[in-house]
Amino acid sequence: MQQAVNYFNALNRDYLAIHTAKEDLFWQNYMAIGGQDVSERFALAEQAYKRFIANPARPGEIRSHIATLETAVSGRDRDDTLHGLRGWARFFECNVIEDPAAQALMDQIIKVENDLYTRRKTLTLTHLNENGERVAATLGELLTNQANNANEGYRQSSQHALRELEQWLLQQGFPQLVSLRNRFARQMGYRNYFDYKVNKTERMTPEQLFAILDRFERQTRTGNQRSLDELAAEKGSQALLPWNIRYATAGDVTRQLDPYLPFAESLSRWISSFKRLHIDFNGAQLQLDLLVRKDKYENGFMHGPVAPFWQQDQWIPARINFTSLAKPDQTGSGISGINTLFHEGGHAAHFSNIRQNAPCFSQEFPPTSMAYAETQSMFCDSLLDDADWLQRYALNGQGETPPESLIQAAIAARQPMRAFNERHILLVPYFEWALYQWDDDRLTPENITALARENEQRILGVEGSPRPTLAIPHLLSQDSACSYQGYLLALMAVEQTRQFFLKRDGYLTDNPAIGPDLAAHYWLPGNSVTHDDTLRSLTGEGFNPDYLAQACNHTVEQAWQQAQRVMAQSRSRPMPPDDFNLNARITVVDGERLLASNEQGDDEMCRQFAAVIHRDYPE
Repeated sequence: MQQAVNYFNALNRDYLAIHTAKEDLFWQNYMAIGGQDVSERFALAEQAYKRFIANPARPGEIRSHIATLETAVSGRDRDDTLHGLRGWARFFECNVIEDPAAQALMDQIIKVENDLYTRRKTLTLTHLNENGERVAATLGELLTNQANNANEGYRQSSQHALRELEQWLLQQGFPQLVSLRNRFARQMGYRNYFDYKVNKTERMTPEQLFAILDRFERQTRTGNQRSLDELAAEKGSQALLPWNIRYATAGDVTRQLDPYLPFAESLSRWISSFKRLHIDFNGAQLQLDLLVRKDKYENGFMHGPVAPFWQQDQWIPARINFTSLAKPDQTGSGISGINTLFHEGGHAAHFSNIRQNAPCFSQEFPPTSMAYAETQSMFCDSLLDDADWLQRYALNGQGETPPESLIQAAIAARQPMRAFNERHILLVPYFEWALYQWDDDRLTPENITALARENEQRILGVEGSPRPTLAIPHLLSQDSACSYQGYLLALMAVEQTRQFFLKRDGYLTDNPAIGPDLAAHYWLPGNSVTHDDTLRSLTGEGFNPDYLAQACNHTVEQAWQQAQRVMAQSRSRPMPPDDFNLNARITVVDGERLLASNEQGDDEMCRQFAAVIHRDYPE
């Protein structure tokens, strides 16, 4: 048995070392720091990591040790090692590439993706900002401008830039990448890359997946069309154009809410809210890079260079990086900035609280389900739309909360488009499932563009998406390609979780039971159990997508009545102190520049951060 124990401990150490090296270089590459050769060093580190997790010798070795342990007398060392090795067995089943030809294709995919990403960083997109000036813009700035700029022509310039990006990608190798991924998947015994990824990431077939997605699409189709018809009747058919629809439904409210959610205060409000939820990060080290910067990756994310685990009775805490793309002097940046803090901070809380005996349980890739991971982050960011959270945390410079009329207006703007917004996620899996079934001769820029527009029309009911399908960064990376449906599956689980807490406790904002309950039922086991198992553990029922469909189909009046109830309850409930210890070491950076840290306490960190934002982005 000791041989199995030694093997298990060595596997834990070796994985952590190679994973940490890869993730540290990933951060440097995607944050545009670390020198001119960082992309090449990252590519080599990722290849080494992929080779490690795809080592064809591992499954046989692990099965042999499991067989030995299964015949041994039960005891703590034997049982713990068996549990850990079974976790590693699932991990390597998801990642092993035994066929040398498939491994060669994987190496080629990594090289092509890295090359495309490197060239993408040299592409400058431009649009017209609030002052009518043509300026360079990131994806986040283009989307924010579309949602908030009062000038239609300026908003349209952002949509043009997004479609220019689509065509650039189609001309620069995306079709060839699709073909290469399909060749790899078929070499691995799957029909195509989408089939391969869905089986690996969600443990289901595409047919099982689309049985769920088709059901949701049918349930929300009428409500979506009703909302579009009402919007066109109220504001004219022009409101349904891709560059107008976000502004027509939320632009005015976002602008009115902006003074109550300044970016400079976003860090403080995130910290205070998580403290009152009693979220414990278990000694994790968090590094936050929150500001937009040239060449920085244009999407928020969380990655954990150190996956936490118990190493022979010693707790190895997580080390986590997460990022957002705030431009503090742009309208709406505070709202999007705090959303990222809650979303990526929810991921960080989840991965800090997985308390198993091997890092295979607490890393964010398969067999960790994307839907399971996104449930945690999306549950946290869902709190920001709650009327009682806004009344407690959204304060302007005079310390005033938003008037109820503004909260009602926000609901009136958001609720009619709830089905539209959730159906927007459907675009990607429907698009990718169709795309990856094509033969290579169909993979032309013209055909792929047409497929994107056809799906946008069918699913959204309008002639184009405000975020064109091919401009979504997830399509470009093998880790996130063919995985976007996880967001919608997660939203279904989020609504199920919210309804459980509301039914049991009556409220969500500042509920101190949420952190411990999520930690015990959702976070602690990591991927040692299924997503469905975690839902059953907390809510008492398996995965149920009907909660989300019901929420999407609520009328504005129904949503407002619910908001009034929670606000009334909140007023009768005193605000608890925010003195809970998050148990985290936090630094806030801008690239290689340190902006703030909680070395002298959380309050001092938030003060430092706010001072930097006010200094660098004066009003």
